[in-house]
Amino acid sequence: MQYLALFAIVFGINLLPAFGPPTWAVLVFTRLHWHLNPVALVLLGALAAMSGRYLLARGARHFKGRLPGRMRSNLEDAQILLERKRVGAIALFGLFVVSPLPSAQLFLAAGLLDLPLGLLTLAFFLGRLVSYSIYVTVATLAEKQLGSVMGQIFGSPWSIALQVVLLVAVCILPFINWRRFLDRSPKT
Repeated sequence: MQYLALFAIVFGINLLPAFGPPTWAVLVFTRLHWHLNPVALVLLGALAAMSGRYLLARGARHFKGRLPGRMRSNLEDAQILLERKRVGAIALFGLFVVSPLPSAQLFLAAGLLDLPLGLLTLAFFLGRLVSYSIYVTVATLAEKQLGSVMGQIFGSPWSIALQVVLLVAVCILPFINWRRFLDRSPKT
């Protein structure tokens, strides 16, 4: 029953476009208080996070259709600009694997830009398997010292400010005339 509750909590958090607690912190908290199997915890957490983020991106993609034509055109130009360069595509894939940025905004942008969600979600899943394994292992080894650190991370002004900045960045994506950059960018 606790595993089902964990999946539902992590899935729900990953549907949030901003201000949800980091999944790794929920997994660490769960490990410390519910004492679940660490391997199952990591696998379930990564699967729930991946599923929630994928649906978040699909929702953003659905919302894109409701934007005015000029905004949709700007987003299409941004997509072309990103996909035009091989380095950009590789960097984008890498960003979803090991990004230090909050992933909600990455998935919102991916949905709005019609990027390949299946591939990006798989990259996210693989990256989270590694990072969640590290966090849960460290939590298991340092069970007593982590309580005060977790409280500081959740309400950090820098964490909140980063979320706000990234939300603003996603919100202004459709307003930028990406064609002017597209016209200047050499094709590779």
